[in-house]
Amino acid sequence: MTLRFRSYAATLTRKIALPYVHILFGARQTGKSTLIQSLLPSDATILNLADPAERFRFASNPGLFIDTCRGLDVKTEGNYVFVDEAQTVPAIFDAVQYLYDKDKERYRFILCGSSTRRLRETGTNLLPGRSIRHILHPLIEAEYAAQFEQKLPDINYFPWRSLESRLVFGDLPGIALADDESTKSDLLKSYATSHLEEEIRRETIIKEWSQFLRFLKFASAESGGIVNLSAISRESGVKAVQVKNYYQLLEDMFIGFTVNAFSGSVRKSVLSSPRFFFFDNGVRNAAAGLPLTIDTVNADPGRLFEHWVGCQLWRKLSYEGNGTLSYYRTTDGAEIDFIVESSEQILPIEVKWTESPSIRDTRHLRTFIKEHSPRCKRGIIVSRCPHKLVLDENITALPWWAL
Repeated sequence: MTLRFRSYAATLTRKIALPYVHILFGARQTGKSTLIQSLLPSDATILNLADPAERFRFASNPGLFIDTCRGLDVKTEGNYVFVDEAQTVPAIFDAVQYLYDKDKERYRFILCGSSTRRLRETGTNLLPGRSIRHILHPLIEAEYAAQFEQKLPDINYFPWRSLESRLVFGDLPGIALADDESTKSDLLKSYATSHLEEEIRRETIIKEWSQFLRFLKFASAESGGIVNLSAISRESGVKAVQVKNYYQLLEDMFIGFTVNAFSGSVRKSVLSSPRFFFFDNGVRNAAAGLPLTIDTVNADPGRLFEHWVGCQLWRKLSYEGNGTLSYYRTTDGAEIDFIVESSEQILPIEVKWTESPSIRDTRHLRTFIKEHSPRCKRGIIVSRCPHKLVLDENITALPWWAL
């Protein structure tokens, strides 16, 4: 199998050499197992708990994991032990702590999982003070081959794809490598209708399954919008408190994330409800039952583009670990699609489905910058412009591929 470039690989390589327990989370099919196994030494011990037989062996006898690790030869550089789908046997985490506390240098534990739901419900020990947590996301722009800008030679990037393809089919690695649109569509439908449902059934007990499926379709269709629990409850026929629990379930399984309202404004008219995003455009579109063809972009290009930009920003901030993502909207119509905030600055970002952004598109950005100076010094418009454009002295338009 040809290994493709993942931007988080360098960080993960550096960190897993440290004598801590490493826990890598992320939604299914984001490439977690492939990435980890590409970084492990050839003699690493690999336990795949996605295999029902393997899972049963360790679930029925938690002490077996300790015995297995103790039986490994002692190595100067430590024994690498990789446990895939570790959340399916929560007792593994206690066993890892026991072994780690006995000898912090002997093992390099790497635990991988696609959900924290069962761990949270069972009060599983997530090894505070002993572990480093990582999250792997679908692909970001840096992981694709370039169509326009120059990238590093001799790196096996994912093949270049058009913006329209990514808006419809998303950025899961397997989708990016699929040969044609028909295959991409089939894979995403399978992910949404069988894989996603089976994963949720396995991770938690949902008594009213048909009720949850109605919520899932509604939540995916509304993905990227402001969460209104009462309205969703009315539309889906699910109680508001249950709607809130379902959203938390999607976050626990890395199927979605919340973008909170910007809290640094002096305006009293600022909305405070969060926005909720599915983690990937393709999965969102499939779960919502949208036609998985390029023509879907024509129906609502601005919304799909804004959703995609939000996912890209979320992934990059997660990897960099030095900022938060929010949005800004007031009752009188002022709006900023996304705000990236760090300890040093506030960066407002607008998303425009246009090839020719102009000074007319900067109105809300200019007002926001003025109201939040000196921490906010500049703003960005992400659009389909072919090159970087300076629209105002402190506002720049960037092409989507420059994110």
